[in-house]
Amino acid sequence: MVNQLAPTCVLSAGLVTATVDVGESRILLRIERDSVTIVERVWLGISVGGVDLGTGSTLVRAVERTIVEDWVAHSGKSRGAHTLVHRELDLELRHETGREWVVRLRVSADGVAVRYAIPGLEGVSQLTADGTTVDLASFDRAWVLDYQTWYETPRVGVDLVALPDGDYGFPFLAGNPGGDHLLVSESGIDGRYSGAHPKVTGGDMLEFVAADGSVEIARGDVTPWRVFLVGPLEAIVESLFVDELAPPVHDDADEFTWVRPGRAAWSWWSDFYSGAQLEQQKRFVDAAAKLSWEHLLIDCGWEETWVPEIVAYASRFGIQVHLWTVWHDLDGPEKLAKLALWRSWGVAGIKVDFMESESKDRYRWYDSVLQETARLGLMVNFHGSVIPRGWARTWPHVVGYEAIRGSEYYVFYNDTPLTAEHNVIQPFTRNVVGAMDYTPVAFSAPLRTTSDAHELALSVAFECGITHFADDVSRYLERPLVATFLAQLAPTWDETLLVAGTPDTEAVVARRSGDRWFIGCIAAGAARMVTVPLQRLGLGNPTAWIVTDGPEGLEERTVDGAATLEVQVAADGGFVAIVAAAGVDLFASTPTRQRTVPTVSPELAELDANLEATITVTDSEARVRVAPGWTATPESDGRWRIRAPRTLAAGQLGIVTVETTDADPVVPTVAHVRLLAPLAAGVSRASSLPMLAFVNESGPVERDQSNGGGNPDDGQPMRIAGNSFDDGFGVSTPSTFDLHLGGRAVRFTALVGIDDETPGTRCIAVVSGDGIELFSAPVAAGDEPLPLDVDVADVDILTLSTREVGGNDHPAHVDWASARLVANPAASELDTPDAGH
Repeated sequence: MVNQLAPTCVLSAGLVTATVDVGESRILLRIERDSVTIVERVWLGISVGGVDLGTGSTLVRAVERTIVEDWVAHSGKSRGAHTLVHRELDLELRHETGREWVVRLRVSADGVAVRYAIPGLEGVSQLTADGTTVDLASFDRAWVLDYQTWYETPRVGVDLVALPDGDYGFPFLAGNPGGDHLLVSESGIDGRYSGAHPKVTGGDMLEFVAADGSVEIARGDVTPWRVFLVGPLEAIVESLFVDELAPPVHDDADEFTWVRPGRAAWSWWSDFYSGAQLEQQKRFVDAAAKLSWEHLLIDCGWEETWVPEIVAYASRFGIQVHLWTVWHDLDGPEKLAKLALWRSWGVAGIKVDFMESESKDRYRWYDSVLQETARLGLMVNFHGSVIPRGWARTWPHVVGYEAIRGSEYYVFYNDTPLTAEHNVIQPFTRNVVGAMDYTPVAFSAPLRTTSDAHELALSVAFECGITHFADDVSRYLERPLVATFLAQLAPTWDETLLVAGTPDTEAVVARRSGDRWFIGCIAAGAARMVTVPLQRLGLGNPTAWIVTDGPEGLEERTVDGAATLEVQVAADGGFVAIVAAAGVDLFASTPTRQRTVPTVSPELAELDANLEATITVTDSEARVRVAPGWTATPESDGRWRIRAPRTLAAGQLGIVTVETTDADPVVPTVAHVRLLAPLAAGVSRASSLPMLAFVNESGPVERDQSNGGGNPDDGQPMRIAGNSFDDGFGVSTPSTFDLHLGGRAVRFTALVGIDDETPGTRCIAVVSGDGIELFSAPVAAGDEPLPLDVDVADVDILTLSTREVGGNDHPAHVDWASARLVANPAASELDTPDAGH
């Protein structure tokens, strides 16, 4: 409705009504729910090229429409098919300078959203300010976090009169004395925009501040949606409005049937350097299989030498492998090509870290990563990231974001444990807008103040597309009640309800999977009785299995025919429950059964002079994946002809992946073949060759540097008794690694010794060929490097290893310095390298 004398536009959907008054001095939005005003004033407007369009504009036309769209949530608080119904209003305005622009308004049953557009902009201009300002005077309390671009400061509750002016993070939640709430956030962002954050000024004014002071804009929409969810807490917590506002999946995209939410084992939190250890990762796979989990995340330190092996090992249990990386290692087309290589090994997803920016440039980076991972079929978990802004709809393969002070803060800041108060606020704020990778259930966290039941309940109270459990898997398996619950915990949610609580007291969240409900209660404050009404679950008087804190640790009880649950919680405690109608099995999940992997031969072979090889796959329905630049051509009788690119250097290898989907069309079983280009005639630097396998006491085997420690690439230039070396291998005792010679080398030469970074240590250095010891000698810190000249004629696999001299030796960092392979008779006269060269 438009009043031509005093332009007033009203737009409603469900219980929510938005009223916009357009005056020459300002444009004002008022938001009501169920005829009650919740937000009295929101000033609207933007500045373009330094000109404030929010003042001096008149209404030219108002165009109303109804938006009806079907969409599918692949993960999140309510997985499955949805239909959104929004009312939209374009207020077409003309500024006194002649600039024409649009205020676009959306209203849903949950709230209101506003964005700005300049449809007729010629060329480009600069968005210099966002004038959207919310009057908070009618609210008396807020739940906030201090702003940083990766959203990892603590969330706290504060009376608004005591809230300092300053920068805060989205989502910003405020409550009024009548019990209604306002949650402010953003949606629908991409590389056309920079992100924004709220700034509170004057004690009761909330402004939108863009990360970039000035943003280049082109015609069309010039800001993301500014989102205002309103109503009681349950309406806000259960809302999908932020996702609904985001653009739909592109028409030419696939159906993302390969996106697989679930639960993940993750070793980094409990063992910082375990990402470099294949056997540790296998142990976590074994435990994940017992708990019927779906995923394994390998954090920093993984090595491409053995990633294909863990992918194949995990696939036997239907477990998919995800790899950690840092954002700048995927910045630009050349680096982005790594994703296709990892996918060719059978990797299912990536965790990308340390973006830590809301700039337009960084959102362009997000665009490129999102497009490429969608094309390849890789799930994505963003860490050190912005908050969700609707990508769960636009890019369904985004299964997680950090943007939360989560369990990793016990690792970095173990003297400042996470508080129960901080945790309780999250379901009402951060988790409302999307997946939250808090990495819950950290029983062994140092100085933890939350109870065991509180920690366990985080697995339900917090939602993430893939929930990564923080603790060592043994901590779960050694607690029978915990193991039972985490094995039963559903991988996806069909429905989410807030059944009790407030941000200051407790959050009681119920999530449904099929015919079972899972309830997680996390509480802050003193021990007390928590009452949970079950009527909204629609089960009549169901049966509930409850795990909570007891005098001797976690304890269980079963309640039949309960209309409500009465549960005594400990101080900063909580509980979990599985609830179902009478006659429904509460314990429906079963351990993962081992599956048969495809058979392929040979598993290791050399390419011929044309860089080709033939492999044989027994399963006629198997799919063959190769790395970019390689080709795989099917022949007869299960044979495949594999061709490497001409750019493959001598001695280098490629991975061929064979997948079968008999057991599960989404989760294949995997086997691999390694194909190597033959060694070149002459002298080769050994550290330029790929390793076939390695075991190392601390971190990966390092190339051309000392071992350093547990992180990859943390070594220093190699130094033995003061002598420096430019190349070789750095290891930590005990260690072993294999190089493929293929019978083509005749001599192996090196200088071996203890690196100066581990004084007072010793070990035995061993050279073996095809499992037969060819050389061994003790070496000690401070000794001059020991020259080696070993006959390796006809050796296929060369193994370099170090072992302790005695049972109590400290790990020695050993350098296999200036290691060379001679691959033709003419080079056999090469002298052993001298120390210092």
